[in-house]
Amino acid sequence: MKRITAPSLFIIALCTATAAWAQALPRAEPGKVGLSAERLERIEQAFSREIDGGKLPGAVIMVARDGQLAYTKTIGFRDKDANAPLAEDSIFRIYSMTKPLVSVAAMILMEEGRLQLPDPVSKYLPEFAKLQVSVPQLDPYGKVTYSTVLAERPVTVQDLLRHTAGLGYGEITQNVVVRDGYAKAGLYKPGERDYDARNLTPEEEVKAIAQVPLIHQPGTRWEYSLASDVLGRVVEKASGMRLADFLKKRVFDPLKMKDTGFSVPQAELARLAEPLAKDPATGADNRLIDVSQVPANDSGGAGAVSTAADYLRFTQMLLNGGELDGVRILSPTTVKLMASDHLGTRIQPVVSPGEQLLGTPGYTFGLGFMVRPEAGIAGVPGSKGEFMWAGYAGTFFWIDPVEDITAVMMTQAPGPSRPYYRKLIKQLVYQAVVESKTAD
Repeated sequence: MKRITAPSLFIIALCTATAAWAQALPRAEPGKVGLSAERLERIEQAFSREIDGGKLPGAVIMVARDGQLAYTKTIGFRDKDANAPLAEDSIFRIYSMTKPLVSVAAMILMEEGRLQLPDPVSKYLPEFAKLQVSVPQLDPYGKVTYSTVLAERPVTVQDLLRHTAGLGYGEITQNVVVRDGYAKAGLYKPGERDYDARNLTPEEEVKAIAQVPLIHQPGTRWEYSLASDVLGRVVEKASGMRLADFLKKRVFDPLKMKDTGFSVPQAELARLAEPLAKDPATGADNRLIDVSQVPANDSGGAGAVSTAADYLRFTQMLLNGGELDGVRILSPTTVKLMASDHLGTRIQPVVSPGEQLLGTPGYTFGLGFMVRPEAGIAGVPGSKGEFMWAGYAGTFFWIDPVEDITAVMMTQAPGPSRPYYRKLIKQLVYQAVVESKTAD
């Protein structure tokens, strides 16, 4: 199979003058920013093996250091069934990489005094005023039964940002009552499509989530959940704007992220990347969300689309302490707050953030991001204070303030192999660092 790489697409991109080229960060030779060009070539070699072996459709990878784009590579197919090559400006469904976007939106409102982290969610969404909690217990015969009790305290905005609200995902939770409740409410669609409740209106979604019991008492456990969807509804109530409109006005337009949103215009659908028809590891059909139409609700947890260049501008803004190209989105103090440990020792994860995302312990959670509290423990290279997240369809990013590195990997490959590729790109980027910024 002939491999499709970024150089082979250069003429196409140049002729079409796509926005991705215009939006990319200033470019620098790797050696100018302490990276080895020779070692960076290992990224293409490793991912090409996966693509040639039919394990990935394609990938766009961008690595920036010192605020400059030092490496970009486009490999493989946008749509393998159509034999269509991937392009640097291809559009990807980013699923949970929507969560950092809506988290930033919430922190913008915090900076303007329109919400506070300890605010009860019911201040904005009255349906959350009196929540029930589903409590599992073993009967004398060893069978799990469930009862419900009142929530001991309100769910707060901070809980939504750090996934300690007691909410869950039907695709993940082991609580049968909650899982079945989500399915009945249309929040979970087993056998149809994962992480897709975009057919509900905002009001319907809020009512549906609030009527299902919580999995845990608020503020007691970390469990990945629909919290960011609820956060999106809070942003709408606090701002008086639809989530997509608020993000466009306050984040996407200022950062020149012209291809980021919650649907793809008809004229741009030919740029949309597609997964392989079946997952290579399981043989299951790959079913991703339909982003060709404006959804009934803008899912703050799983609904956005973006390009590698767009999202790199977003991550560089965060790495810069909330500013890019003279445009300030957040204060440096707010970014630091978001990238701090918000679990501590009191809040224990059901499955740790690092194990869920990368298959390795060593991470905690902040406000919208997974955070590394120490340089060691985790089974991947990185630095204390780095923060990151990823998406169900295979997208991934991280931000390392110590080494002044941010990287974005875009692919459309849902399935159990996702942690492998996240670890792979991380270790391949760090092995290319030949001038570290850490003290000897």
